[in-house]
Amino acid sequence: MALLVSYKQMLEMEPALLYEAFKPEFDKLVIGTLAMPINLPGTNYYFGFQGRKNVLKMLRKVIAERRASSATHNDMLGDLLSKEDPKHSLLSDEEILDQIITILYSGYETVSKTAMMSIKYLHDNPKALQQLREEHLAIRKGKNPEDPIGWTEYKSMTFTRAVILETSRLATIVNGVLRETTNDIEVNGYVIPKGWRIYVYTRETNYDPLQYTEPFTFNPWRWLDKGLESQNYCFLFGAGNRVCPGKELGIVKISMFLHHLVTRYRWEEVGDAAIAKFPRVEAPKGLHIKITKY
Repeated sequence: MALLVSYKQMLEMEPALLYEAFKPEFDKLVIGTLAMPINLPGTNYYFGFQGRKNVLKMLRKVIAERRASSATHNDMLGDLLSKEDPKHSLLSDEEILDQIITILYSGYETVSKTAMMSIKYLHDNPKALQQLREEHLAIRKGKNPEDPIGWTEYKSMTFTRAVILETSRLATIVNGVLRETTNDIEVNGYVIPKGWRIYVYTRETNYDPLQYTEPFTFNPWRWLDKGLESQNYCFLFGAGNRVCPGKELGIVKISMFLHHLVTRYRWEEVGDAAIAKFPRVEAPKGLHIKITKY
């Protein structure tokens, strides 16, 4: 779901191509991004490069076909190509390809893993699940099962937003940022030389007891205080001009997923539900659930 929405915004293509050819290679790319940098056959790092190579091959074919056709496409790639100047393109093909991969990557793992963790936390916190279900059943009242959700109804999902923010705080998908120093920097008596690449690990700020009471407790009600989300120390999605541009889209996607899940189904965990949070959030053996109609 997470990849499909971003994919259709970028490329507006049939899901069959996504699942049969594109997604398997893109998954290799995703896994390779946080793998040990050992570029030997059989390693995730090696498979990541192979996946990226195959993804680029497919995307270049799409671009070539678009340029050879007079058809119009209502997607981001179509918008980029329609603005090309015959004498001077705004973006090179490599830049366009990088943009597509970056946007697809950014909205894929972050949304899917947050959705997974919301299922986990809600299962373990029946009170929160019940309040969430009541919020969504109220929205569904008087509607047919397949009726769409409007913007006003989405904006009324205040507790849903709180659940997503609390899930993002406890299971931070993007745990830091990679930067390169442009000057020598002194931090607590230590000097980081100019030109060093450093990883700023920001996840721990979400567990700061000075900012969050009982920081390791799943407590979505804390986010009903509207001021908490806007305060400077809330770095779940960045801040200022570095705020995540896909923040609201990601919350919308997870909200719609939760809406259909909690109004139609109940679920129980099956088997080992161990969760790892470093270097990426994942359930090493999968998060297995048994679903029944609500």
